[in-house]
Amino acid sequence: MGFIDTPLPSVAAYVEFMSTQDVPVLRRTVKELAAQRDRQEGLGAKAVAAVVLADPLMTMKLLTTLQANRPAKQNHDITTIDRAIMMMGLAPFFDRFANMPTVEDTLVAHPKALVGVLKVIGRARRAAHYARDWAILRHDLDVDEITVAALLQEAVEILCWIAAPNLTQRVYDMQRGDRWLRSPDAQRAVFGTTAQEILFALVRTWQLPELLTNLMDETLADHPRVRNVVLAANFARHLSNGWDNDALPDDIAEIERLVRLNRETLLSRLGVPQEELFRFVPPAT
Repeated sequence: MGFIDTPLPSVAAYVEFMSTQDVPVLRRTVKELAAQRDRQEGLGAKAVAAVVLADPLMTMKLLTTLQANRPAKQNHDITTIDRAIMMMGLAPFFDRFANMPTVEDTLVAHPKALVGVLKVIGRARRAAHYARDWAILRHDLDVDEITVAALLQEAVEILCWIAAPNLTQRVYDMQRGDRWLRSPDAQRAVFGTTAQEILFALVRTWQLPELLTNLMDETLADHPRVRNVVLAANFARHLSNGWDNDALPDDIAEIERLVRLNRETLLSRLGVPQEELFRFVPPAT
């Protein structure tokens, strides 16, 4: 995979670059899929899906590959990973995704970027975990769709760490120097655009299913399913800076309204440490 060393002139240029690269996946994903390939007999799609869903890059790679090779006779969208694997078939799936490049090898000369991308991947996993849990509480009709949408919310920031490690490091350095600087403002100053703008353009280019695209669209956050995804992404991002992040009380109030749990039960479910509870318990009236 090549690197972007200077800002590109437009969102379209970033989309073109990222769409033509062989996106790497985590080394762990390659090893686990290779082990599963060696014991395919009796292996189910859900077991393979669990490996895919542990890696946002692999999740993205599978969905974009499926869309790019969508047969003309297919008249419905595939929006979950186990269904995508079943659509491909196990043997074709393992054949198609053999010998994939890894994130660790791609960023071997950029150790800070490797640390950065692994942190964002961890954040995406946490967002997917929270989104799934809240979808279950809401009795959502398909929690797997919510899980995938939340996992992909960080797709562009992950790709930026891999494709433009030096530029992305500049974004983080700017925010480290100014704690009030919002991510979109720092991204625009360095890249000339924002991760969200690139994400919207990418999902259109990749022709991801409309349902997943809508679930990732913050402008549709009035819908409970979209709000579920957006809140999970925001909560995971704010929590990555510690429980004392100023945005977390508002996040938790929004989550409380979404899942309709009382505050004490919600704080326990979110895993708030005992010593941090005072930040989120409303004052007695």
